[in-house]
Amino acid sequence: MTLLSKAFASFMLTVIATTIILTISARLSAATSNEKLFKQINDEVPKRTEGEGTYDRLVIRGGYVVDGTGAPPYGPTDIVIEQNRITQIKVVGFPGLPIEDNNRPEKGSREIDAHGKYILPGFIDAHSHIHNVNDGQKVSPEYIFKLWLGHGITTVREVYDDRGEDRTLVLKELSQRNAITAPRISVFPFFGAVKDPITTPEQARKRVESLKSKGADGIKFMGAKEDIMAAALGEAERLGLDTTMHHAQLDVVHANVLDTSAMGLDCMEHWYGLPEALFEDQVIQNYPSNYIYNNEQDRFSQAGRLWKQAAKPGSKRWNYVMDTLLERDFCLSPTFTIYLASRDLMRAYTAEWHYQYTMPNLWQFYRANRAEHGAYFFNWTTEDEVEWKNNFKLWMQFVNEYKNKGGTVVAGSDTGYIYSLYGFGYIQELELLQEAGFHPLEVIRAATKEGSKVLKMSDDIGTLHVGKKADIIIVDENPIHNLKSLYGTGVPKLNDKTNIVERVGGVRWTIKDGIVYDAKKLLAEVREMVLEQKKQQGISPDIPMTVETPQYNSQSKTIVKSD
Repeated sequence: MTLLSKAFASFMLTVIATTIILTISARLSAATSNEKLFKQINDEVPKRTEGEGTYDRLVIRGGYVVDGTGAPPYGPTDIVIEQNRITQIKVVGFPGLPIEDNNRPEKGSREIDAHGKYILPGFIDAHSHIHNVNDGQKVSPEYIFKLWLGHGITTVREVYDDRGEDRTLVLKELSQRNAITAPRISVFPFFGAVKDPITTPEQARKRVESLKSKGADGIKFMGAKEDIMAAALGEAERLGLDTTMHHAQLDVVHANVLDTSAMGLDCMEHWYGLPEALFEDQVIQNYPSNYIYNNEQDRFSQAGRLWKQAAKPGSKRWNYVMDTLLERDFCLSPTFTIYLASRDLMRAYTAEWHYQYTMPNLWQFYRANRAEHGAYFFNWTTEDEVEWKNNFKLWMQFVNEYKNKGGTVVAGSDTGYIYSLYGFGYIQELELLQEAGFHPLEVIRAATKEGSKVLKMSDDIGTLHVGKKADIIIVDENPIHNLKSLYGTGVPKLNDKTNIVERVGGVRWTIKDGIVYDAKKLLAEVREMVLEQKKQQGISPDIPMTVETPQYNSQSKTIVKSD
């Protein structure tokens, strides 16, 4: 027995030593692999230092659950997470009554007190862009990612990276490994983002094949010649690549949503291509004779006059287009929020979050500029805003009716343009979906379950169910009562006991893949980034930036008249 015991002990020591060596080896290999990935993007994003976990057993105690399916809130509830998966969701009592400890899951290695708070699935932004410090917006991915996570966005669909898909795919991999502080990323590269123009169907098919082989999740189109579009969409369908499209005006005459959905297109961005499909007594938008597409004010002001040219709600054509898209299981990603400035410019540029959260470089990009996309307010008029308000009414009516008939509608923001800020703009999109007629529970469903379905991730994320990944947000206030409570700035609320107006709400904790992020701390870090850039550029941090272009001293490179 003694000899056997010694032999067994020796064997166990060997097993333990081997396990330790293999674990260390695996970690070193992963670290080396991560280093290679960081080098591929020139260390554009720092290594993750934020977030805690994963945990062997994380327990969220006592919150009210909004599960993302459309079901009303329930609870109080305890949720158990082991590593990165939800393993138990248990109702532990009744609102207004003490919770009995003997009815609760066992203690965890980390516990979060969520009593009185609301627990939701992580939000999915179905239309996003990861901009960079060298082009256009001149902001870092770190800044964008922290604004997203600070607003509970745990997954994004990237639909056009200025720097190309190779960069986005590296960011996706780093996020998947949780090597960076970032939401998980679904990559839909831009079809036309190649060095040489795509001029033949064969080139179109090769582009699609190339994106598939690189590991893209889908493709984002803007338009193309008929034969090229048909070839690309056909190849994407053959290879199982999802597709979405901004139906640009330059190609919409031969490629509205009825045309492209018939070719296999899965989803549309914004609304271009939809009113054109609804035309009854014309084929082409009623452009003014002096219209130039590359004049951004021409483009956007006339876009605001488009829905009134379409078939009326409830008409035969209206119903035909809607029913056809429903039959094709077509997805709408309206991105209402990115057009919000068109109907109320002053509200857009005076939004309270710009003061502390908008980078000066980004603010400069927002200012009216004939050479920048979306900076189209050269001489924006009351008439333009009125037309856009009317445009919204018809557009929203179609989207809401589409949802009511069983159609898929997702929440996407397209932030980083037109005075719309990452994270904050997404919460605006949720508010606009409610304005369109969605019940707040339908809004949350569009932002979670429906988004996961479109991204083909519903097995892992999108709802709060046992077995799903732990992508969860915890909010201090009830977002079903007031979606504004999701803004990182919180929402003003009168304290009835003290008669003092307080700031309440905001996301308290964002959990992505079982890693717990302090959402308020992430937003505080963003405020520090903004403050530092203002100091570097000689901009007063004590007053808001203005829409007027500041005057610079060419010698000191500082602002003469502070904005």
